[in-house]
Amino acid sequence: MNILFFSRLFYPHIGGVEKHVMEISKILIGNGNKVTVITEKIPGTQDKELIEGINIKRISVGKDNWFKKFRIWREIWRYRDLIINADVIHAHDIFFWYLPLRFIFPFRKVYATFHGYEGNQIPGFKAKFMHKIAEKLSNGNICVGDFLKKWYGTKPDYVTYGAVNKIQNSSRFNRDKIQNYNSKVKILFVGRLEEETGAMEYLKALKILKKKKYQYEIIILGDGSSRRKAENYAKSYSLNAKFIGFVGNVGKYFRNCDFVFVSRYLGILEAMSFKKFVFAVYNNEIKKDYLEMAPFSKFISTSKNSEDLSGQIEYYLKNDKKRNELNVRGFNWVKNETWEKMTSLYIGLWNKE
Repeated sequence: MNILFFSRLFYPHIGGVEKHVMEISKILIGNGNKVTVITEKIPGTQDKELIEGINIKRISVGKDNWFKKFRIWREIWRYRDLIINADVIHAHDIFFWYLPLRFIFPFRKVYATFHGYEGNQIPGFKAKFMHKIAEKLSNGNICVGDFLKKWYGTKPDYVTYGAVNKIQNSSRFNRDKIQNYNSKVKILFVGRLEEETGAMEYLKALKILKKKKYQYEIIILGDGSSRRKAENYAKSYSLNAKFIGFVGNVGKYFRNCDFVFVSRYLGILEAMSFKKFVFAVYNNEIKKDYLEMAPFSKFISTSKNSEDLSGQIEYYLKNDKKRNELNVRGFNWVKNETWEKMTSLYIGLWNKE
């Protein structure tokens, strides 16, 4: 098949959607398909690139203003031959990129994946309306998370929560047990340093634990608009925190930690694949449902604020039997959620009558 994906951002930019598209594209190509991704041009990239066998077409979208959508449509029109020759067209969250062409090419098969929600915002009428348009004008859709049905009224063909690489050996499980809860605990934060990820709430919880004489160190993998604020907070309260920034491969960090602070699906699944216990913070009702409506919610700890989180951390430090039991159950669930299984989901959608 000749497959055309639309994704707002793509590799080398780091993010959940970017990884999702990359991993399924590699498998599709390995199965003999041709994959092209149309995406925004980012600094340091070329207009046309070949990465892991994926044809990348990058478009310049200009400033973020009212005219941006027209620039996007103009740029995509330059690649109309790709649309004409595609067997499958699939938009990841940005169905509006393809919207006018849906009417120009009414018989082209087009699909949508809804990956999440608008930053830290409860979805309003416009967001719900755009989701509904994408749903109605597509030949089928995949929702990343069951919460989308509740908050957007989307009727999915399939629901997924992400995937992990196949687990082939046990070398990934270095620090399975914390010997003594009074010893230094190694914690890993993974995600963007933004309000929506609860970055500051995690640090505030560590401040509470420090007052109670708990010993820990935290490595923070991520960047964002709250990084300076987080660094200043950690310095002000002498928190044992090391800020690394984004990294391409987080495997070695997962292996050498005891707990993981993460609140996005792919990060949670990857942590569970390393048998690491996850603490996730939510700060509004949609984020709460995002976490607690997921099938893995019974294997992790979710908290509404730093006070709640610090209490949860204390509980699981003192109850290692319970924590290890949940780690095993989470691992047994996630080990079957592979990118190969995810790719089969897409192929099933595209072949669905």
